[in-house]
Amino acid sequence: MSELVSSAAIKIVGSLQSNLPHPSPSHLVREGKLQELAAKARAAGANVLYFNMNLTPVQARNIEKDLKLKTVDRTGLILDIFAKRAQSSEGKLQVELARLNYLLPRIGGLGTVLSRLGGGIGTRGPGEPELEWDRRKIRRRIDSIKDQLEKVKKHRRLLRGQRKRQQFLSIAIVGYTNAGKSTLLNALTGAKTFVADKLFATLDPKTRIQTVNGRRDILLIDTVGFLRDLPHSLVEAFHATLEEVASADLLIHVLDISSPHAAAYKLSVEKVLKEIHAGEKPVILALNKADLLNEEERRRVQEAWPEGVLISAKDGHGLHSLLVMIEKKENPQKAAPQKVGEV
Repeated sequence: MSELVSSAAIKIVGSLQSNLPHPSPSHLVREGKLQELAAKARAAGANVLYFNMNLTPVQARNIEKDLKLKTVDRTGLILDIFAKRAQSSEGKLQVELARLNYLLPRIGGLGTVLSRLGGGIGTRGPGEPELEWDRRKIRRRIDSIKDQLEKVKKHRRLLRGQRKRQQFLSIAIVGYTNAGKSTLLNALTGAKTFVADKLFATLDPKTRIQTVNGRRDILLIDTVGFLRDLPHSLVEAFHATLEEVASADLLIHVLDISSPHAAAYKLSVEKVLKEIHAGEKPVILALNKADLLNEEERRRVQEAWPEGVLISAKDGHGLHSLLVMIEKKENPQKAAPQKVGEV
């Protein structure tokens, strides 16, 4: 959660943990904890509260009303980050769709009901609430975005069909956010995909051609990073992008083995892969950021995940072995290739 907040360019001035065996339907936390939270926020000079779980619209409104502080839940925070990261028109549409679906049940209106008088057939009658009008506008915009994204999906299907006819091998690079996927794509292909040490630096899929063993029919696809408890609305909104993963011939799962939470990250990614019907695809586990480990730590990592390939996308360590593994996965009956193309 700290990494998420920092990625949104927000300064963290304090934090508070709470065990909630029986969450309050109205405020999530009970009155005593709410008062403690208010006192700590005032003392630290906080002007916004971030919750590491999703709040109901009622809970968010009540907390804001009682504490006089803007309140953002986990999904709202992730959507804010996505909105800042989206670059392509498709990425912006996907983020907007997720934001509108999130916003729709949370519209509180302006506290006033405006009478919108109309005359003639097909116009709104007197007394229609502004709140309902806002919801209608959002629903119309949602329908419009879905239509546009459906065209994107059709275009992607045509491209994938063309790749199949040309017998391209498509490899999707997947992994927890900030695991080093874009760095790996750049290292393997010489591309200049944007790289940053922050969550969700990549939202738009990038596709590059790579030469392996003298062939130029290997497509490497960089994808949006996965996350623990990834909101379902985001999975739905990014369906057009995630289809690239579901339709790939092979997956490279990039795992940041320098993180103490590597095992949990691996499980989170595998869970999302199952959700998008890609859980049964052949996978190469790339144990990335080996440059941050000493020899003893590398040995322990390799013992923990013997099926993985120890690499450093940053300095190039292990990339030859990774490409050899790709060749073996594609042609399991063949021996290791005699030559691997330049990277």
